[in-house]
Amino acid sequence: MNLKYALVHEWLTPKATGGSELVVQEILKHIDADLYALIDFESVNPNSYLYRRKIGTTFLQHFPFAKNGVQKYLPFLPIAIEQLDLHEYDVILSSYHAVAKGVITSPHQLHICYCHAPMRYVWDMTFEYLRNSRVGHGIAGIFTRYLLHQLRQWDVISSNRVDYFIANSHHTARRIWRCYRRSAEVIYPPVEVDRFSYEPQKQDYYLTVSRLVGYKKIPLIVQAFNQLDLPLVVIGSGAELSTIQKIAKPNIKILGWQPDDVVEQYMKQAKAFVYAAYEDFGIAPVEAQACGTPVIAYGAGGTAETVRDLREYQSQGTGILFPNQTEAAIVEAVQAFEQHQAIFQPEASRSFAMNFHPDIFKQRYLDFIDRAYREFQSR
Repeated sequence: MNLKYALVHEWLTPKATGGSELVVQEILKHIDADLYALIDFESVNPNSYLYRRKIGTTFLQHFPFAKNGVQKYLPFLPIAIEQLDLHEYDVILSSYHAVAKGVITSPHQLHICYCHAPMRYVWDMTFEYLRNSRVGHGIAGIFTRYLLHQLRQWDVISSNRVDYFIANSHHTARRIWRCYRRSAEVIYPPVEVDRFSYEPQKQDYYLTVSRLVGYKKIPLIVQAFNQLDLPLVVIGSGAELSTIQKIAKPNIKILGWQPDDVVEQYMKQAKAFVYAAYEDFGIAPVEAQACGTPVIAYGAGGTAETVRDLREYQSQGTGILFPNQTEAAIVEAVQAFEQHQAIFQPEASRSFAMNFHPDIFKQRYLDFIDRAYREFQSR
């Protein structure tokens, strides 16, 4: 049957290049779908795979400074996504972490949502968001809390517009159940493991690669290595760059933003990759393991599924997990890695990373759509 597909994503800008955008790119390799988003500034970007592609957008496309972050228009996101007219499509595929699943559909249309995370700032990160936001306190804080309350209600209501949920990890599937009381199939996102060459011989430095923003917890890693007095390389740019530069001791090298080939070179030669973020999946630790590089990571969220602790898995382990996002926990984890490093097998790490190969995502995602459509039609 020749079905017509629409793929709905949150926003498409040169600054949005995370895991959710990689999922969109992979889906478009295998499904001939028309693409929609709240805003699009990628189709005019000559360096983008979406260059000159026709992409449907909303009224937010014309709002001032939308290109630098449409999140500033948070109260308008739900109504904006509801303005996309998708009546001509048989299957709606949404790539969701904010509002994409809220598109309006008809009873004859199948809607499958790939959920990267329920809207984090209205659910499990609400209080952290309020603490760290300038609009989280005083009179503005009252209005912000009311807005988040309204968004939570809309988020639950719009979950009923989805026929089938796919989660990017078991952790996300549990969050979907907690927020919406809906079950979800787990299909891990595609990781370009073939882009990272396997290197069993390592050099004497630790590495972290990340956007330098609050929830990534890079200052914690830097402070921990200040205590350890071990060599650490930090690659990335963002709002916390100047803070990290001020607190880093001489054993820490801060390189700022680097091109992909430089990142790959450092990653494959690192003694270990350090990761302290709380993520719903987390692509960077898998990329490190594809190089045969062990990972020292916060053992919560998706990372608990993508890193095998050496203390439990022995020669099949791929790193060390630490229980808390604290300097002390990171210090203890690095020390534990130094003690267990001898049993680490780089080839086991590479082999485990292959479980997240794009070919596996392709097969499982396409099979799920086919199965869901047949079941949907039988109803």
